[in-house]
Amino acid sequence: MKRILLCCGTGVATSTVVNKKLERELNKRGYKGQFTITQCKAVEVPGKSPNFDLCVSTIANSYTCHCPMIVATNLILNRKVDETYDKICEALGFVK
Repeated sequence: MKRILLCCGTGVATSTVVNKKLERELNKRGYKGQFTITQCKAVEVPGKSPNFDLCVSTIANSYTCHCPMIVATNLILNRKVDETYDKICEALGFVK
């Protein structure tokens, strides 16, 4: 089970939007049941990230992250979304 930490400034607005998009896309790619997504505030990343396989951030995050991090602002802007999803899948070790 891959654990994804999803952060934004407040842990509520944009992370909720990206959470739904990311979950839908990972399920569509055949990874249903192989991952969990936990939302948090950006300031919580240093304390929470050691327990996760990947951090997906909706903002440029200057906090220390103890797992790989991908800034996924593109998923909010609907730009280069396939490329961003591919990077997330690769970081999680999911292959096509």
